[in-house]
Amino acid sequence: MPVVEAYIMPHPPIAVPEVGGGEERKIQSTLDAFDSIARRIADIRPDTIIVISPHATMYADYFHISPGIRARGDLGGFNAEQVSFDMEYDTDLVQDIVDAAELAGIPAGTDGERDPRLDHGVMVPLYFVNKRYTGYKLVRIGLSGFSLDVHKSLGRVIDSVAKKTDKKIVVIASGDLSHCQKKDGPYGYRPEGPEYDSKLMDVLNRCALSELTRFSDDLLDQSQECGHRSFVIMSGILYSHKVTSEVLSHEATFGVGYGLAIFRIDDENKDTVKNTAGKENGAMDAYVKLARDTIYSHVKGEKLPELTGLPDEMMNKRAGAFVSVHEFGMLRGCIGTISATCDSLAEEIQENAISAVSRDPRFAPVREEELDDLEINVDILGEAEFISSPEELDVKRYGVIVTNGMRRGLLLPDLDGVDTVQQQIDIARRKAGIEPSEEISLQRFEVIRHV
Repeated sequence: MPVVEAYIMPHPPIAVPEVGGGEERKIQSTLDAFDSIARRIADIRPDTIIVISPHATMYADYFHISPGIRARGDLGGFNAEQVSFDMEYDTDLVQDIVDAAELAGIPAGTDGERDPRLDHGVMVPLYFVNKRYTGYKLVRIGLSGFSLDVHKSLGRVIDSVAKKTDKKIVVIASGDLSHCQKKDGPYGYRPEGPEYDSKLMDVLNRCALSELTRFSDDLLDQSQECGHRSFVIMSGILYSHKVTSEVLSHEATFGVGYGLAIFRIDDENKDTVKNTAGKENGAMDAYVKLARDTIYSHVKGEKLPELTGLPDEMMNKRAGAFVSVHEFGMLRGCIGTISATCDSLAEEIQENAISAVSRDPRFAPVREEELDDLEINVDILGEAEFISSPEELDVKRYGVIVTNGMRRGLLLPDLDGVDTVQQQIDIARRKAGIEPSEEISLQRFEVIRHV
């Protein structure tokens, strides 16, 4: 079954009374929120709790997942060795996640554990959970040096595994916020500290989890945040679901941000989804919905959806369109038209959606069991205009068309890994089979992206 609920929880050892020695009462809102989440977990009675921790074993190019049968730990490093844990791992679920990650091309596994002891990123949240409920097994997942998008992809892999099991699972994304909120805090004060916390809490309040991957590396570095990648993995787990959020508290009493939130899953309305053009929990974008419904019907061998009840622009406008399909963050198919080939934009989208999952020569056709793991985007192309110089391009704003005789290559704007105009032109050249020494003409175009 899908993950039942997810939570963002910090891990300040000072919140544990045996460590805080009374100081914990200065963050009473945080303590109350910890207990609220513990009570919810006790009501759910999950079989397994997945904890994503920034303080588990971490590698630059590998996600470490809890090895072995069980793990122990205590808070002796914070002068409270009497607070100890002995947790049993869910070895079956761990193996399923590792196997699915391998199939998705994401480096993850149980090898390379540096310290078998539970870390405080796991123990502090579970200290409060265990006061209310202990009838669960644990999966501990560490972070990596990969991009935010790869962390989100791992979350989507975990979600795909959870859907195939009959276990009741909840997820804790463990992480403190900025560590530089006050002059007398652990890292002093930087303006990026409050900026990060404010931006993150706004995202959580709006349940706009797709925005978590758009935080700049500079803001993350300068704010000295701790848990952002944990939160991004969680967002991947929740990606395909309808989710509502409840922010319980936010405090920075000791110069470190502590935020707690609950994310409830409600998939009853399948036309209401997460991560649609930043409007989580709103109706799915009509362009994406048409592409999605077309893909589902085609792959299942069912009748294609009728082109009725669509926005006037989709029925009356003609334009080129690209349909891109990703699975676990990796391209699974992309087909498009530079200019209109159909009588309406709706027909253009429908034709290209079918082609993207069945006629892209780089990939095998999409199978029915993959459908729930697909991310579908639609790009509507504006009119192309000739330009005289690459200086008139902008990789974020404009796509490019390079032409030499009958050979023509196109690249969409604002693509991951394409950071310069020269990269953009070179890739478009390669797609068209145009050598670097050959003359080209350049066109640029804008797109409206529907996600």
